[in-house]
Amino acid sequence: MKKLVAFDLDGTLALSKQAVQPDMAETLADLLQVADVAVISGGDWPQFDKQIAQNLPARADLSRLWMMPTTGTKLFVHRDGAWQTVYAELFDEAEKQKIIAAFNDSLEATGFTPEQTWGERIEDRGSQITFSALGQQAPIEAKEHWDPKFEKRKVIQADLRQRLPGLAINMGGATSIDITREGVDKGYGLRKLAEHSGYAIADMLFIGDAIFPGGNDYPAKEAGCDVVKVRDPAETISVVTAIVACQK
Repeated sequence: MKKLVAFDLDGTLALSKQAVQPDMAETLADLLQVADVAVISGGDWPQFDKQIAQNLPARADLSRLWMMPTTGTKLFVHRDGAWQTVYAELFDEAEKQKIIAAFNDSLEATGFTPEQTWGERIEDRGSQITFSALGQQAPIEAKEHWDPKFEKRKVIQADLRQRLPGLAINMGGATSIDITREGVDKGYGLRKLAEHSGYAIADMLFIGDAIFPGGNDYPAKEAGCDVVKVRDPAETISVVTAIVACQK
């Protein structure tokens, strides 16, 4: 049995930017009784709080929960009755402006301008700059139909890599591209987690919906972590239920 189970968020624990459903929240609470749990995703802490922390049942053992926003460049733990920041690796202002300018130039050059957007398309998350093609508040149905096979984002990603050498550029969520410092990906997050949790990567299991070459969950496999690829949150519940059952 693995000592720690790590998860992607959107597409794995919940639909894009949506709160975990009650059955998922109860399933995570069950898992926290038998193992530590980590969540590593491109969203920032407010999104983690809204999607996960606020929706867990009172019985959930939060002391065993490791929250890693912005692809592991931040770490939050629950101690003394509150969520506390363990570390946050932030871009400076000059780096942020360079990245945002490159995003705008890349979108113009590649021509992927949707007919309709909902909210801001570029979000400064401190340690990560995120591009959301349809805007931060886009409805799920629109997101699911815009780039289901990652084809559009692969073109934008390739263009951005020419404009921003030395930075990590990865696809995330349903319509997003995340930019972090070079070497930052889910594998980086797991290595940071090993450092702070005391669990070796060999003691961890990673569950995600994008474990394929080019997917933002694939670096977890490349880091040497055992992985399980799931289609959606419903399949995640089935996998976790089996893990918990094996411990009883």
